[in-house]
Amino acid sequence: MTKYLFIGGLVAAGFDSTGSYLLVVSHSGRGVFSTSSWEQVARDPSVIYPDKGVAIGIGPLAGAPISVTEIDHSTGQLHFLNPDGKLQLEYDSGTLTISDAKC
Repeated sequence: MTKYLFIGGLVAAGFDSTGSYLLVVSHSGRGVFSTSSWEQVARDPSVIYPDKGVAIGIGPLAGAPISVTEIDHSTGQLHFLNPDGKLQLEYDSGTLTISDAKC
């Protein structure tokens, strides 16, 4: 399975504790994607950056502190796994690629 999410200006991303939702933080706001469909279920254009690796959720994650991985500003890339380690997420040049984790 490979899925592509087009997110310009991504700053950070992370999953809720259940792995049901992915919170993304960009220079144009925050969004939440359902991991069952990878459809966006919430969007807030307010720019609120993570603080010490934590971003505040919106929509179904409203107010919840979400641990996020921040982009490597020297490379412009971001790599992390979902909570159960079965999916890898890689961001480069405006595209977040979600695919099966390589063992």
